[in-house]
Amino acid sequence: MPQQARSLTYAKLVATMFMWGGTWIAGRIIAQELSAPLAIAAIRFVIAGLALAGVALLAGNGIPLPQTSREWGVVCGLGFFGIFLYGLCFFFGLQRISAGRGALVVALNPVMVVIAAWLFGQERMTPRKALGSAIALAGCLTVIGNGDPLALLHGTVGLGEWLIVGCVVSWTAYTFIGRQATKTLSPLATTLHGSLVGALLLGLAALVQGDIEPAAWSWRVWTSMFFLAIFGTAIAYTWFIDAVHKLGAGHASVFINLVPVFAVLQAALLLDERLGLPVLFGGLLVIAGVWLTTQQKKLSLETRQ
Repeated sequence: MPQQARSLTYAKLVATMFMWGGTWIAGRIIAQELSAPLAIAAIRFVIAGLALAGVALLAGNGIPLPQTSREWGVVCGLGFFGIFLYGLCFFFGLQRISAGRGALVVALNPVMVVIAAWLFGQERMTPRKALGSAIALAGCLTVIGNGDPLALLHGTVGLGEWLIVGCVVSWTAYTFIGRQATKTLSPLATTLHGSLVGALLLGLAALVQGDIEPAAWSWRVWTSMFFLAIFGTAIAYTWFIDAVHKLGAGHASVFINLVPVFAVLQAALLLDERLGLPVLFGGLLVIAGVWLTTQQKKLSLETRQ
């Protein structure tokens, strides 16, 4: 790849991580202003789905529909775990804990995927991965315990923390289902259909929950929703997939470690959140553990390219 094109790809990756960091601030604003945020979540993914459909049409690829019961099954699984369940945990969790802490907990995602792959016999657990996983888990426990890594054992972890852990679990499930989906469907098609299925489920949940008054939503809520849909989902996803195609999955995925860093910085600037040093130290442990766990995978992928 020419150096200029590589530099542009790196710039888009950094911008993507910045936007994904910003989703935590947008989510926190919505969660704080609305007691019933599920309608916002549903509209977000409808807009994101339409934007992705527009990208597909402009690229001349069309919008292929799932053809078999298996394809519909994995698409529905993506919508349930990655959109619906994740959205429930994300917004209701952010009603109870700060955006910065939530982002630091969810930074554990890559490690949980590695551990799950090992437990299901899909990947080998190496000493390097084991050490990285242990470091990341120790850091995550520190963040969850608001500085106390033993808070979980003491039973002092609140509902907000458990909901954000639910984000990690649901995203891990989404990742494994996504691997199955992309065997026969394109990444854009799986995300498009998964987003629409998830939006339908979130919309039904919002109707059950009630208290849907768009006219009463502030400009901050509307701005946050469009940021989540356009920048945090449609643009960021497209740029990340493009980077994976050009640089390889391992190389591009290393940049994900920037997401919690950007989230903490933006939360401090825009929401005036201040995290204690023990929580920040726990976050650094999570990032270091994720890097250590995924670095070996990155190197092996680049060797094969």
